[in-house]
Amino acid sequence: MTRAPTRRDVLRWGALGAAFATLPGCDAGVWLGGALDPLPDRVGLLGGEAIDPVFHLLSRATYGPRPGEVQRVKRLGTEAWIEEQLAPEGIDDWRLDARLVAQCESVHDHPNDLLSVPNEFIEKDLNRATLLRAVHTRRQLQEVMTGFWTDHFSIDIGKRGCMETKPLDDRSVIRKHALGTFRDLVHASALSPAMLIYLDGRENRKRTPEEQPNENYARELMELHTLGVHGGYTQKDVMEAARCLTGWTYKNANSVGDAFAMLSGKAFIDGSLAQRNVFASGAAVFRPEWHDDGEKVVMGKTIPAGGGPNDLDELLEIVCEHPATARYVCSKLVRRLVADPAPTALVDSAAAVFTKTYGDIKQVVRHLLTSDEFAQSTGTKVKRPFRFVVSALRALGAESQAGRPEIESLERLGHVPHHYPTPDGFPEEPEPYMGTLLWRWNFALRLATGQLGPTTVNLKQLTERCGLDPKTASPTDLAPLLYGRVATDAERQTVATYEEAAASAPRGAVREEGVALLLAAPAFQVH
Repeated sequence: MTRAPTRRDVLRWGALGAAFATLPGCDAGVWLGGALDPLPDRVGLLGGEAIDPVFHLLSRATYGPRPGEVQRVKRLGTEAWIEEQLAPEGIDDWRLDARLVAQCESVHDHPNDLLSVPNEFIEKDLNRATLLRAVHTRRQLQEVMTGFWTDHFSIDIGKRGCMETKPLDDRSVIRKHALGTFRDLVHASALSPAMLIYLDGRENRKRTPEEQPNENYARELMELHTLGVHGGYTQKDVMEAARCLTGWTYKNANSVGDAFAMLSGKAFIDGSLAQRNVFASGAAVFRPEWHDDGEKVVMGKTIPAGGGPNDLDELLEIVCEHPATARYVCSKLVRRLVADPAPTALVDSAAAVFTKTYGDIKQVVRHLLTSDEFAQSTGTKVKRPFRFVVSALRALGAESQAGRPEIESLERLGHVPHHYPTPDGFPEEPEPYMGTLLWRWNFALRLATGQLGPTTVNLKQLTERCGLDPKTASPTDLAPLLYGRVATDAERQTVATYEEAAASAPRGAVREEGVALLLAAPAFQVH
């Protein structure tokens, strides 16, 4: 008997139709057999001994250049490329979008639709979608910034209730506002069902004079999301902020009682206010009877009594426009994109841009990527494990399926997105990851030798498209794709010594193990 189509089927078919509607005469099955990001016919190789400036830009503003991408940016111009990436809505990414709809269904669903979906399915889709985007999206700068804000507003999907709500948070909070304004991003995060669950905001209420508000989210809002631990706030400010936030909660309106409760207040769906809407299930809801509507004083500024849900906006205006927030957020951005520790002068100038533009993230990022400090920071940052894995896949032009082998590697390396156990997010400094360097070599070897399941790398084809003879080329001839420069004498000697030791191995192509050595070498661990 034929199954009746569900709401999720309709959404999936509709999204696929939209993806193909822009392709005249395109057959819906074409993308299934084609590469997400096919290699260009000709791949130029850099010839300098120093790291190329364009390669450096792509190493920070993307998850690492794919073969041929440096040459494309050189033709386009770095300023034009940065502007292109700062407007991701104008970049056509239909192949990836279609793949995500077909293979990562739950990341497009509403929390209510995921209540009956096993957690392991949602987790698999989240992991696959995150990895597929990082490896294959053409909107690379947006993806890099999405990764940054995912850490900044960290949510561990291991907490009960976060698994089914994180997909909505990822697309409607983090990804939507990754290159928007900081104030809008914080506002959307404050009312995200996933954040309300993770930091106990939904439990924050004051129904009687004796009841104490739950201060968990208020503290992290100040310490981690806006002002920073040295932002000048006090414990009293935290409690006053918690009072401002009382009444905001999250409910799945699957019962008549919940539905009527939502009708009495206000609900937010995907960041938009919806009043008296019984279909606003799975959204943030304001319950007036839970709110402390008295006067509050936060960091010396008075929020008058009677503000109701507007107390949230008053609070966010205070913390988002505070000078400490500009410095704290910009110092983290500098550490991620430029250098760690962050150069003081660059933090100062970035904070000035942040303040002048009312937290316009695009303008701050543009300022950082075009700064002298950025140009002078080549090869100084150690890659975190996720970037290492993704940059290796991109450097060799891999067709990643983001399957279990890659996720297993990230698990061993200690860096699976959305799985950090505390709200401060995965650390930026390299020391916590130093104990997993052996697993980097293991991943490099599996990738180069074709042991990552359906994920494929065609080294013979890549070598030929670089204008090299696969029968005579050395692995170090491909170093410019990985390092942004030609191999040093020491690097060539290391690979040559290895090849001499493995002289009995069959030839006929670039030695896969030699390429793995290049991926595991110190030069590829930094960017």
